Amino acid sequence: MANLLLFITGSFFKLCSFSLLILFLISCSSFPSTEAYDPLDPNGNITIKWDIMSWTSDGYVAVVTIYNFQQYRHIQAPGWKLGWTWPKKEVIWSMMGGETTEQGDCSRFKGNIPHCWGVLNSWAQDPATAASSFQLSVGQSGTTNKTVRVPVNFTLKAPGPGYTCGPAKIVKPSRFVTPYGRRETQAMMTWNVTCTYSQFLAQEAPSCCVSFSSFYNDTIVPCSKCACGCQNTSQPGSCVESKASHIAPVANSYTPLVRCTSHMWPVRVHWHIKLNYKEYWRVKITITNFNYNMNYTQWNLVVQHPNFDNLTQSFSFNYKSITPYTAINDTAMLWGVKFYNDMLLEAGPLGNVQSELLFRKDKATFTSEEGWAFPRRIYFNGDNCVMPPPNVYPGLPNSCSHQLTSALGLLVTLLAAMALLFGHA
Repeated sequence: MANLLLFITGSFFKLCSFSLLILFLISCSSFPSTEAYDPLDPNGNITIKWDIMSWTSDGYVAVVTIYNFQQYRHIQAPGWKLGWTWPKKEVIWSMMGGETTEQGDCSRFKGNIPHCWGVLNSWAQDPATAASSFQLSVGQSGTTNKTVRVPVNFTLKAPGPGYTCGPAKIVKPSRFVTPYGRRETQAMMTWNVTCTYSQFLAQEAPSCCVSFSSFYNDTIVPCSKCACGCQNTSQPGSCVESKASHIAPVANSYTPLVRCTSHMWPVRVHWHIKLNYKEYWRVKITITNFNYNMNYTQWNLVVQHPNFDNLTQSFSFNYKSITPYTAINDTAMLWGVKFYNDMLLEAGPLGNVQSELLFRKDKATFTSEEGWAFPRRIYFNGDNCVMPPPNVYPGLPNSCSHQLTSALGLLVTLLAAMALLFGHA
């Protein structure tokens, strides 16, 4: 069997109550999901549609379209790579918009190949650029719906691993509207391939962490120490000191080259409770890139917090509500403003983006106690970030000493009463 691989290049978060602690541990696990199912985007997938547009003397001409139906997970530079296995001895006579990198039994491949845009934006961020397509002419294949053979073993890299593709399924032929909208045409035959993402398959360790701080507490809750690996002092060059004057090149551009820190995460998201007004409260979000080997183009952030139904303003990030549970508006997608902060640059003085969020208080739910003002979960570029454990969240001053004060008061009263009784005995 002949294997074919295509590629497109392109520019691309201290609780005093034990019960509440348990509740937060259940709902805000510090470990990211390893399943392909994403609770915040349950229907998200990448669908590959293969439309046979016409038959030829020894095969067919097809248009292959890749649709990114994921709400917030996109494909950035250098782009996607699509692969499959031919069932017999099929060859590609010509192609437009794609390029073969492993031709297999395609020795007669010919023609000049223009490149098309290989970035796929997420569906929520920009549906107009969430699809990419190419055309190919296939030979030594069937020439009718009954004799054509469907490719197998589809693979998708974006640009690294993480996606698992199911088998191709023959579906109702696609219909197309002509440019002038006067009539419809129909594909001769169509099959779909569905690919789903698993963060566990994409990388051994998560790619981001969350830290917290607040104006009412001097405590800064950092990213979990060594959760993404510890500094390897026995192997120089495993990370980069912040004052390093020279950074050695890395052969594999997908391997993070991070700044030497206590956490060793490539990306940190910091949530700071900045101000508390009478009717509103304000948060500052800072995303810092510690990876010297990556600029994050078209980055996005997904944050889950119960007060997003009352978000009044996002000052320098774009905002869109995501409602995975339909009636509950507690999840927001944030991304950069085009030509201003839509690219998170590599580690260094400019390797951060930030914005402030203004929330209107809901008197029925708002509280500064018990960590309520901190997010439940955060995703960066579709990957679940590791949150701090709830027992270290910044608390209100003396918020945890109230119960102790009450107990001491009761003890003093009891001792005074006993002293009074013994004094009259």
